[in-house]
Amino acid sequence: MPDTEKTPPAASDTEIETLEEFDTVVEQAARAGRADHPDPTTPAGLAGHRVQSLDLTPRTPALLTTDTAGAVFLGCVMEPEAAAKVRADGALVFPPVPHLPFDPYRGALYSPAELFEGLASGYERTPDALSYAWSQRTRTDGDIFSSMLRSIHDDAVSDALDELLVGARVVGVMGGHAMARGTDEYKGAAVLGRTLARAGFTVATGGGPGAMEAANLGAYAAPFDDAMLDSALELLGTEPSFRPSVSRWARAAFEVRTKWPRGGTSVGIPTWFYGHEPPNAFANSIAKYFANATREDGLLARSNAGVVFLPGAAGTVQEIFDNATPNFYESRGTPTPMVLVDRAHWTESLPTWPLLQALAKDRPMAARIALVDSVSEAPDALARLSR
Repeated sequence: MPDTEKTPPAASDTEIETLEEFDTVVEQAARAGRADHPDPTTPAGLAGHRVQSLDLTPRTPALLTTDTAGAVFLGCVMEPEAAAKVRADGALVFPPVPHLPFDPYRGALYSPAELFEGLASGYERTPDALSYAWSQRTRTDGDIFSSMLRSIHDDAVSDALDELLVGARVVGVMGGHAMARGTDEYKGAAVLGRTLARAGFTVATGGGPGAMEAANLGAYAAPFDDAMLDSALELLGTEPSFRPSVSRWARAAFEVRTKWPRGGTSVGIPTWFYGHEPPNAFANSIAKYFANATREDGLLARSNAGVVFLPGAAGTVQEIFDNATPNFYESRGTPTPMVLVDRAHWTESLPTWPLLQALAKDRPMAARIALVDSVSEAPDALARLSR
């Protein structure tokens, strides 16, 4: 998977998400429209293109001289004369929405630095916390405009996530947020993430604290020697939980990132629905959603190489059966591997495994489920189920 902090993912042919892409398309359109160099395969304007969340004020001359009929501008900033001309051409313009703590038309996933900007002044002032506060204020007010903004944002995030994961072998790692830094369980989840990343998989988690953070941390540690992870775990152990202070918890993670920059890549897919759970800073690409149902289904659907379920509570149980349902009906094709970790947890504490076995009986998914005692067994079980 590419590192989006270094190399932005390629957009589709019709999406323009950077000024460089805009300049290229405008130049191609100009070349196609010249009588001395006609190009019948390239439109002479921006017809069919979607220009996403760009500040186009430096490109006013290009907008004034390029045919924009049939284009769509999503949240782009333009000079008044350029905006008037674009509308007169017949382009569809969705203007920026002022005073929002998030961009509903964004063309890329979030980075940890973006969501935690301003952390030095306290987590409550970060875009992540402000976006959650906005969602809480608007969730029950019945305002269709607010619900539309949430939907547009989540669709833009899904589009960016799909662009990022083209061709990737994705393994989802699910587990509870309560798993504390400094515990053997947290270390085991981190080693699992590192093992999967070193095997060439893209690790995807729910993007929150606990087991999710540990797996993203392991993927981040993959390029370094094994001692790095031990040192990082020791450093993080000074702030075991995001309670009582998200600020201190997050700062410890950024201290690790600063001490060991340019770590491995992974994906976090959290939600503002669970606002009490902040995103973790070790997934370099973060697809954060307002709608939890969209987030849950999207995370599992994109885990095309299987899912490992670490011990968790209600949320993890829900994820197990959200994943089991398409495997049962084969609605996404051949069932994908499901590995449940910790026999006692899934047969005694929360006896999910017997029900999963009963569902799988006499179906192809029976050959794609496994229960193991320890997290160290999960990679081999995953490989076995994938054959």
